[in-house]
Amino acid sequence: MSATLRTRDEHREQPRDDTRAPRRSRQLSFGHWWWALPGIVMVLAIHYVATSIGGFFAFTDWSGIGSFAFVGLDNFVKIFSDPTKFGSLLNTLFLAFGSVIISNVAGLVLALGLNRGLKSRYILRVLFFMPVVLSPLAVSYIWKFIFDYNGPINLMLKSMGLGEYAKAWVADPTWAIWTVLIVLVWQNTGIAMVIYIAGLSSVPVEVEEAAAIDGATLWQRFVHVTLPGIRPAVAISTTLGLVNGLRVFDQIMALTGGGPAGATETLATQVYKQSFALGNFGFGAALALVLTVIILVFAVIQQRATSGKQGEN
Repeated sequence: MSATLRTRDEHREQPRDDTRAPRRSRQLSFGHWWWALPGIVMVLAIHYVATSIGGFFAFTDWSGIGSFAFVGLDNFVKIFSDPTKFGSLLNTLFLAFGSVIISNVAGLVLALGLNRGLKSRYILRVLFFMPVVLSPLAVSYIWKFIFDYNGPINLMLKSMGLGEYAKAWVADPTWAIWTVLIVLVWQNTGIAMVIYIAGLSSVPVEVEEAAAIDGATLWQRFVHVTLPGIRPAVAISTTLGLVNGLRVFDQIMALTGGGPAGATETLATQVYKQSFALGNFGFGAALALVLTVIILVFAVIQQRATSGKQGEN
């Protein structure tokens, strides 16, 4: 009996062989890589490989079919020497920065107002966010009817005795670009509002109450307490708005089609027209490459500036 107990104790004291557990974990991690591999391949193929091929054709003269001729920087020289293409670049920057500034200011104001204890704040949030989920084409066609010469805006002006100010807004070279900006701001303000509401939830209420007790005004509390606390939200909202504004396409094609007389042409609409309407695929690829570089430059500048401010805090 004693020998049997001694044998059992020896078996118990022997260390266990744990080689299977690390092997199993390695197999699981390797399996995770296999699951992610299709997504990684699609991202590389769609984003990077396709962009690289398009960047190559930006230096060629190609109609999209058949052979091509390498022309070097001629396409880029044409872009910056052609007044219409340079005007498209200015329109792109105007719509991008105009929509970012106005929609972020409006979204922040709405977020501050709806962050209070209103009973109807949830319903109001849904109503203000609803334009974001609507189709840009459908929204643009509705706004096109509103801006029409016989539309609601001109009818309201005529009913108020201001008929001399009525005009075909989308057909006026001066006002057409502003109609596009109004539609962009109306549809993008909701997403900025939601981002700022999420940012305001991270601002400590105790700090605001302490500042109010110390005699700080509402504006001082906003500048010194609320705004520093929502800087990450400001970075996200402005970056997303800037990227969306630089590549705006649907609203312009539905509202004005780039007209009148090219007054609302942007780089995105020029890429479409040059590549698919006129068959200048190489020149369209050059425009697309310029637009991509502009988006990358402004996105990097925005992120660097915001991260610098966060580091100082």
